[in-house]
Amino acid sequence: MSETTLPSTEEMNNQPPSPLREFWQYFRTNKGALAGLIFIALIILLAIFAELIAPHSPFEQFRDALLQPPAWQDGGSMRFLLGTDDVGRDILSRLIYGARLSLLIGISAVAISLSLGIVLGLLAAFFRGALEVAIMRLVDIMLALPSLLLAIAIVAILGPSLFNSAIAISIVALPHYVRLARAAALSEMGRDYVTSARVVGAGPMRLMFVTLLPNCLPPLIVQATLGFSSAVLDLAALGFLGLGAQPPTPEWGSMLADALQFVQRAWWVVTFPGLMILLTVLAFNLMGDGLRDALDPKLKQ
Repeated sequence: MSETTLPSTEEMNNQPPSPLREFWQYFRTNKGALAGLIFIALIILLAIFAELIAPHSPFEQFRDALLQPPAWQDGGSMRFLLGTDDVGRDILSRLIYGARLSLLIGISAVAISLSLGIVLGLLAAFFRGALEVAIMRLVDIMLALPSLLLAIAIVAILGPSLFNSAIAISIVALPHYVRLARAAALSEMGRDYVTSARVVGAGPMRLMFVTLLPNCLPPLIVQATLGFSSAVLDLAALGFLGLGAQPPTPEWGSMLADALQFVQRAWWVVTFPGLMILLTVLAFNLMGDGLRDALDPKLKQ
């Protein structure tokens, strides 16, 4: 009888780490990306458990506390930690509920633009000729227009609302995903594994979405993370211009627009929504940089 030889401890330690563990090892060395991930996790928790965390309803008006300053300032109260707005609504509660809207619209816009961008990019890379020319020229035309101006035009046509804002943001971000998916697919189509799949009889759909797509995902994931920050920023800009969320919906951009007339005598009604937008966009950008460094083999040390 032949005896089964078990691997020694030294051999087990010399085995390469799993892809997920290797990714985490590279990602956690970037302190900025790790800080961004922690902040985003906190924002997600605030959005999910807003009903439990927010001290008040975002729509409740306290007429005895109009433009009350934050708790640490003279005239402030622990009842309203970050103060109140011009109609007596708790700013902290509105910021927490606003995180839910910003994340929901951001996820929806990125998911729509990423899905359409992958499909159009793979079609342009796989079916060369007139289809590729039509898709890429349309993308070039969209990129020639200022993104915010294009989003404003789309919302003006469809009508101001959160849903239409999500559609406008997804359309504005679409060209970047199309170009990136096409470039990644073109770089992979000459590889041996694609040739092997063709030889064994794989059809066009299988080649595009089963063979090519998994190897094109890393740059698309990084772009989606960075695109999420752009979606949050564009949503705030549309809300600030009155084309996004309509009052009294708690949204960071519309909160800024409503507070403009009180900038000089009530700094808190403008500062805290602006800080939330700034920190959220910064966190997504930092995490996107960390993902790029961890997923790109050329950037690994």
